[in-house]
Amino acid sequence: MGEGPRAVPPLDTGVPVLLLRLGPGPLPRDTLGAVRSLGRAGVEVHAVAAAAGGPVGRSRHLHRMHLHPAGPPSPAALLDLLRDLSEGLGRPAVLLPVDDRAALAAARLASRLLGRYLLPGPPQRLTDPAELALLCRELGLPHPATAVPTGPRQAAEAASGLGLPLVALWRHPWLRPPPAGLSGSIVVHTPDDARRLHELAEHAGGGLLLRRPLPAGPGTDWFFHGCFTRGGRCLIGGTGRAGRGRPWTGPATAGRRLPHPEVERAALRLAGHLAHRGLLDLDFRRDADGRHHLLGAGVRPGARFRLFTDPSSGLDAVRALHLDLTGRTVPPVPGAPGPRPRDTRPAPPGGTARTPPPLARPLAAPRGVPPAPAPGPPLRP
Repeated sequence: MGEGPRAVPPLDTGVPVLLLRLGPGPLPRDTLGAVRSLGRAGVEVHAVAAAAGGPVGRSRHLHRMHLHPAGPPSPAALLDLLRDLSEGLGRPAVLLPVDDRAALAAARLASRLLGRYLLPGPPQRLTDPAELALLCRELGLPHPATAVPTGPRQAAEAASGLGLPLVALWRHPWLRPPPAGLSGSIVVHTPDDARRLHELAEHAGGGLLLRRPLPAGPGTDWFFHGCFTRGGRCLIGGTGRAGRGRPWTGPATAGRRLPHPEVERAALRLAGHLAHRGLLDLDFRRDADGRHHLLGAGVRPGARFRLFTDPSSGLDAVRALHLDLTGRTVPPVPGAPGPRPRDTRPAPPGGTARTPPPLARPLAAPRGVPPAPAPGPPLRP
């Protein structure tokens, strides 16, 4: 007989969730899955955004939308807003950022929100593409050749040295003012293009990064999405292949769940190195030599986490995060990445103690990935 449905501890419905977006506009459509999943589990879901429109704002699973004043609030104003919302809720809540600006702001305020909010771990070095390049270098993970020029002349020289065309990225794209007319990634065709872009960096994203593009092709774009607990141990997640993408950004949201051991091992090495706790969304692209380069990282719920829902229990990444942050046990999910935790349940009456299952073998480097290189000159911010 087949295995019956696995029991998952019910979520603590006395602990609401507050989704936090500090970027312009309403909550993005890809957060609708998180609102639906938590709402269907009986959790009261609130949201903070600059506008109330969009499909998330109309969802019957959203308990209430709270608007913040136009423009990103200052740290002091955000702290006051979150404290006021906490007073209105009357009990601690899970604070779940849904954009990079919110993740960084919440991490800076974490110590002053104790007792009011339960937060995932800080995003650390995952929201800055220059820091992500350094992180890949430390771990020996493939990453496209990257330069972080310190001035317009260095930008032109870096463009010539890396080879053209290149992709220009802003280190902090949420700092771009709306009228700037600049996208988050721009194709650079000449050294003069790179020089002119660097002249705009002070007003358009807090620093320029130049990256050698990887050509797209069938089956080249892969992703990892999962939820991690203390120490960077994966609770639930997996890998998948994206259905479409652009050469300079990374996989788009369309995709399907497919196992990929090399991508999975790279994701687990990264999370373990950072002792990451929370959601993790990674984009990879395969080069002509079969190496999978890490292109981008996010710590927010995206559109792909539902691909890795446990069909027997209904557990997904955002439900696992709520269980973990509220101190409830997240049951092992068959096929979840990484070593399985030891069985600490008491022995059955009259029986002998259970022998803990063996842990998986230590994670090896992804195939084709060299060991971490010897320390060299750091990329200059």
